[in-house]
Amino acid sequence: MSGDTPIRRRDLLTGGLAAAGFAWARFPLAAWAAPALEDGEEVVPFVDGPQPGPPNRGLHWPDLDSWITPNEKFFAVSHYGVAKVSAKDYRLEISGLVERPRSLSLDEIKSLPKVTETVTLECSGNGVSKTFMGAAGNAKWTGTPLAPILKQCGLKPEGVEVVFWGADQGKEKIRDSAYEQNFARSLSVQDALLPGHLLCYEMNGEPLPAAHGYPVRLISPGWYGIASVKWLSRIEVLDRRLMNRFMGRDYVTIRGVQRGGKTVWMETSVGRQNLKSIIARVTRRGGPQDRELLRVFGAAWTDGTEVKSVEVQIDGGAWHPAKLDTEHRAKYAWAFFTYDFENVAKGRHTLVSRVSDVKGNSQPAPDDPWITMKKTYWESNAQYPRQIELP
Repeated sequence: MSGDTPIRRRDLLTGGLAAAGFAWARFPLAAWAAPALEDGEEVVPFVDGPQPGPPNRGLHWPDLDSWITPNEKFFAVSHYGVAKVSAKDYRLEISGLVERPRSLSLDEIKSLPKVTETVTLECSGNGVSKTFMGAAGNAKWTGTPLAPILKQCGLKPEGVEVVFWGADQGKEKIRDSAYEQNFARSLSVQDALLPGHLLCYEMNGEPLPAAHGYPVRLISPGWYGIASVKWLSRIEVLDRRLMNRFMGRDYVTIRGVQRGGKTVWMETSVGRQNLKSIIARVTRRGGPQDRELLRVFGAAWTDGTEVKSVEVQIDGGAWHPAKLDTEHRAKYAWAFFTYDFENVAKGRHTLVSRVSDVKGNSQPAPDDPWITMKKTYWESNAQYPRQIELP
């Protein structure tokens, strides 16, 4: 189904437990895309929630109202500033260990088979603090598949790494010298040939905005956003690993793991997205005997592995299965979920969600060693408690 259609509560929430069904009957039905709440329904502010940030810094979660994130609300991160690239003069060079190097203009790229994929991207630093937790978004990305182009160029057997170079550049100090460097990230040849990677030139049906990589960027579904190189200028096949700032020195996760009763510290380059969920918004409506009916709404995403379930919890109690939206789904896109809590007393409450996938992986609690033994903020995917106050 198209993500442009408003998400209707009756479509999103049909079925579920009997208690949840009773709760829905008491809530008027309205479109998720509508900014106004129904009579008697109001948003409960998060006690610990950040205020809306500046443009291009991502979502203010309580304002989430569409499965597709508008371009102007989609987070944008750059390390050397926004590159200015002329569409008229644009060329994408494909070189290195290939039999047939190529140089493609923008028109030539657009003439190749065209596909559109709905993909959720998350910045690998998202969640590092309460002021940087909205760096995720879901968009329709249009372009041409990468793998057929690489195969047509004829990868040489000794090639092991595919490097994607951006037009953005800056100086990096390495030991005692400074070097002019272009932004670059890489994938193994095996990963680069997987289906899904796109040479992308449209975002939500429009030419890529400058901040999102105009005229061409890479989109790597299921990988953290750092892998989706913007202002793509060159693809180069190497016979060894790329170990620049963004592969070997920065965007490196340091985590302690147990080996034979000892802690071994592992350093790994940021890669595929961890499964993650967040409660975006809580609304309330009064219930009997000075109690409240709370509706929880949020989003969950993975590296493309199918979501098995999302559960929600209040005040450390039992986990309850949330209702997943089945209308607006795609392999690499986030899934919306909802759940109703009935007869909630006045006062402060803590709500949290967790997502599990079909491979048996679950979003870890904040005290899980997977989280506590991680000493860098990249790839944070702990369950994120949200606090509210019912006066």
